[in-house]
Amino acid sequence: MNALVYLIPVSLVFGCVSLAAFLWALQSGQYEDLEGAGERVLLDNDSDGKAGSH
Repeated sequence: MNALVYLIPVSLVFGCVSLAAFLWALQSGQYEDLEGAGERVLLDNDSDGKAGSH
């Protein structure tokens, strides 16, 4: 029972920090282009002049 005195406030603080981090990511535009990251993986960008391992 004494463990609950410590665990409940710790879990509430962790939840508030997680919510604040999510809201910060939402406000800073982290979720704006969800398809772009997946499509950039498929693009072949050899314009930087580096020779690949192909």
